[in-house]
Formats: sequence, C-alpha cells, structure tokens
Amino acid sequence: MTSHHRQPRSLVILGAGYTGKVLYPLAKTQGWRTYATSRSPETHLGHIHPMDRLTFNLDDQNTWDNIPRDAHVIWCFPALPQAKAKQFLDQRYRHGGRLILLGSTSAYGKERHNPVDESTPLNIALPRVQSEEDIRKSCGAVLLRLAGLYGPDRHVLDWIRKGKVANRTQFVNLIHIEDVAEICLAALDKAVDGETYIVSDGHPRQWSEIFTEASKRWMLGPYPPSPAKHSGKRLTINKLQATLYASFLYPDLYQALDEIEQGRCQHKK
Repeated sequence: MTSHHRQPRSLVILGAGYTGKVLYPLAKTQGWRTYATSRSPETHLGHIHPMDRLTFNLDDQNTWDNIPRDAHVIWCFPALPQAKAKQFLDQRYRHGGRLILLGSTSAYGKERHNPVDESTPLNIALPRVQSEEDIRKSCGAVLLRLAGLYGPDRHVLDWIRKGKVANRTQFVNLIHIEDVAEICLAALDKAVDGETYIVSDGHPRQWSEIFTEASKRWMLGPYPPSPAKHSGKRLTINKLQATLYASFLYPDLYQALDEIEQGRCQHKK
C-alpha cells in the first residue's frame, strides 16, 4: 500500500486517549488533516485544536454522522459492544478510507511456552477478540495487536515504585508510545488490508531483569522476588519489521526509561 492511497483524505483518531495524544501531533506534522474524537471533547481534548475535535460515542448513533465518510480511521479503543461496532461500520464506513484497529496482545493469552507470532491461536472466547476478528475479516481492517504501552505518563519505573508490578521471572513485552504512533501511520501507507501485525519492541524481558536494572541504574528498591503466577509470553515481530517498521525510535528500554526519568523524552523524528 503506497502513500498516494491516502490522498487527499483526512484522518480520524477514534477515541483519542493516550495513544491519540501522541498520534495527533505526529499526524499533523506529516501533513494529515487530522481529527480526534471523544465522548466529551471539551473535557478530554484540551490538547487538540478546537476545529479538530469531534464528538463520538459508539453507543449514541446521533454522533456517528460526525465522522467524515471518506476519512481514514485509527480506532484506538476496544470495539465493544460488537453489535454496535458492526452497525457503525456497516452504516458509516463501508466505503470509507482505510481502517486501522488497535488491539492487544492479550488476545494470545497470558502464557505461551513458544514464541508468539501472528499465526499463534487466539483466545477467541474474549468478546474483544471476537469483535476485532469480525471487523478485520468483514471490513478489511488492519489489526495492530499492541504490547504493553509505556512512555511519559506511563512510566515503567513508576509502576515499580507504586507496586503495580512485581519482581517475578515472568516475561513482559513493551513498546514506547512514540513508536506506536509511528507504526500507526506507517500502517496506513504500507499495511495489507485484513492483515494482523504484532507490535512490540522485539525484546521480551522478565520483570526480574527490569527490577535488577532499576536497582542498579536508579537506586530503586530493594524489592524481594515474588513467585511467578505464569511464565508470560515472548512476542516476535518479524512481520512488523519486514513490512512496516524496521527501525525503532526507542529500541533500548533502559535508555528510554532514563530519558523519561530525566524529563527529556521527546520526538526524535
């Protein structure tokens, strides 16, 4: 998919939360006519230009007409309830631009003994996964399954400080929010309709390793080890790197955490 495919259409960030806050200015700098949505734009979209704010509530059909019919859409929240998501897409989006749907790698379950790629079976019992797969197949959506997001305001070291994560020999997969924003825009130009891509930095780590580095580099702790409830999973990103995004802004977790810690985490492009 080449860049001319998107001209001269606009881009809507559907549900502009944490990802949207980073994606919006990046899209603007790349020349997109960019809109961002919220159920309450005046309350939640203060960082968005007033002319670019749209009211959208999946549960309120009266707001569906606010989405330009020919726009590309990056859908940033769980596509639930499934019936409403399907109805919205059938009525408002069937002949629109490209659809990028952000999912989660939790779709592959909590524990896998072998490396996880896009061919790994999904936990289709999850309502969110059912809806995402339906949208992918019926609408040709590009499905980006995201690992754990971190960045400013989602600081891994703060998770440790506040006891939100434990010192366990359990694998975790992470991706910096600025890389996610870049990948979303790359997907609009390069991704194949109806395909799934795992999005991670490509470096599965055990929490125990991160705790050790946090102690050495930033003098956190000590935090006693905790028994692992499960081993976690190790994501592979061969497909992502081969087709969408080969070079990361933040390939080194610890360097990124140091930049956040120092308050110097800025766009590098």
